[in-house]
Amino acid sequence: MRITVFEYERGLEYIKGRFRRELPPGQYWVTPIFGSRVIRKVDVRSQYVSVPGQEILTADGLSLKVSLSVVYEVVSPEIAINKVAAYSTALYKTVQDGLREVVSEVTMEELLMNRNILSRQILERTTPAVAPLGLRLTQVSIKDLMLPGKLRDLYTKVAQAKQEGIAQLERARGETAALRNLANAARMINDNPNLLKLRWLQALERSTGNSFVVSTNPSVEERKTTA
Repeated sequence: MRITVFEYERGLEYIKGRFRRELPPGQYWVTPIFGSRVIRKVDVRSQYVSVPGQEILTADGLSLKVSLSVVYEVVSPEIAINKVAAYSTALYKTVQDGLREVVSEVTMEELLMNRNILSRQILERTTPAVAPLGLRLTQVSIKDLMLPGKLRDLYTKVAQAKQEGIAQLERARGETAALRNLANAARMINDNPNLLKLRWLQALERSTGNSFVVSTNPSVEERKTTA
């Protein structure tokens, strides 16, 4: 019987039940009559795993559920198959433990504000732990944060209040800038009264109907009337 080990696979060769060697991609013959040689194929492509929501307590004692998306690959088929009963189950448990450790060290607000940073921390903490399984983690991402109903409503109100505060701050900055411009203009006119006369002339030139320009300067009286 001919067995094909594809490019994305590695073969584990067993002779009379004992592991002999790891086989690269290629074609191999196995004689079913004697049955002393067995080749087991292992997929070494990147694999994606979802870790469903785990209920965890944060550093400030608040409870929430966190789900993860994990990408890993088998880098040592011999270890993953011969040393571990079920490497996918072991990986699942290791990532869960890393998630609990990281989340328990931060507050709820830090978790909500720094999801990407915490994802990297989980990756850094669990990568050494899965190496003895013959695996390598390439990505860990916090996918969903599920808060209890009342707590979710509270954080929604806090977020809305922050946005309203930012909007009010921007309006105040705009008003301050406008007042500053007016103050600068008043200072310039006070230092050079002729600027005000020029401004009046510009206003008269743009006027298209009956208009009056009233001056607080007794020496200046200008009037334009159109029928």
